[in-house]
Amino acid sequence: MKKSIGILSPGVALGMAGSAMSSKFFLMALAILFSVAQVVIEANSWWSLGMNNPVQMSEVYIIGAQPLCSQLAGLSQGQKKLCHLYQDHMQYIGEGAKTGIKECQYQFRHRRWNCSTVDNTSVFGRVMQIGSRETAFTYAVSAAGVVNAMSRACREGELSTCGCSRTGRPKDLPRDWLWGGCGDNIDYGYRFAKEFVDARERERIHAKGSYESARILMNLHNNEAGRRTVYSLADVACKCHGVSGSCSLKTCWLQLADFRKVGDALKEKYDSAAAMRLNSRGKLVQVNSRFNSPTTQDLVYIDASPDYCVRNESTGSLGTQGRLCNKTSEGMDGCELMCCGRGYDQFKTVQTERCHCKFHWCCYVKCKKCTEIVDQFVCK
Repeated sequence: MKKSIGILSPGVALGMAGSAMSSKFFLMALAILFSVAQVVIEANSWWSLGMNNPVQMSEVYIIGAQPLCSQLAGLSQGQKKLCHLYQDHMQYIGEGAKTGIKECQYQFRHRRWNCSTVDNTSVFGRVMQIGSRETAFTYAVSAAGVVNAMSRACREGELSTCGCSRTGRPKDLPRDWLWGGCGDNIDYGYRFAKEFVDARERERIHAKGSYESARILMNLHNNEAGRRTVYSLADVACKCHGVSGSCSLKTCWLQLADFRKVGDALKEKYDSAAAMRLNSRGKLVQVNSRFNSPTTQDLVYIDASPDYCVRNESTGSLGTQGRLCNKTSEGMDGCELMCCGRGYDQFKTVQTERCHCKFHWCCYVKCKKCTEIVDQFVCK
């Protein structure tokens, strides 16, 4: 049996070729759209839960209400699944994010980059796309904020799946002191924060040895550094019992450190952060091998910081023009460094504050209002 071979006419052939080309262009267009969508998705972040978000609106927050998770911008697929499973946790994820953002802004208030938020979705903007020291600190302090908020929410009975800390009695606690009370549940806070915050990084798949894979490793390391800092700074707190404050008996429990201490510790880690690179096995290694390798509580980065002196749309730098500076300071908040040598303008402002306060029996404090004219300096 002979096989018939079809011969296409030139018009049909051109039509099929045109169809193939249009299909090819269609696929290319889809690929471009998909890549753009990926950039938009990655530009959003769970940090947005710390901004003006539905999770902080009590009328929207209803356990079992599916629309809640769909309203939360910036969540990855894994984070959305956790949201559906633990909707009562989301309010405290938001509080943790807010705590981290505020602490970041406090720690960098006198720096050229001052942790400014630029919108409610990406929060910090394009500057977080650079694997710099500043990005390392931001990831660490926000992860720490979630551990802090979740641990405290457990202790206060706000969550259905956890309660007071079950940490064992410290060996060095005096024998006649009681180990009890309701401590902050740092174990639960650490575990849930790790599951939620790291979900986005663990879902991303990139070629081994690529820049993106290095960023994932960097982000995961700094997330862990933030969590461990909260864990390591937690300490024993005690309360005295006894007649007339004799303190003949003490009850002790595990308590989170004030979050300012966490921020201070992470700021020190920022100042000594380790520059890293990917090796041939796809692992992060230190650029300068003469230094000690970073521990799990140290911060790491893979990119040099951008120039924060001038506004740059591509890097996300807001510049320092219009920032207040301290004329008499020689530190980073001084006008010479803050203004990057551009000079500064001086103007006078009127400040009003409470003064001459007196205590009146019983029981209130009455103050006068005092005004003074002060000099302020702003970068050109």
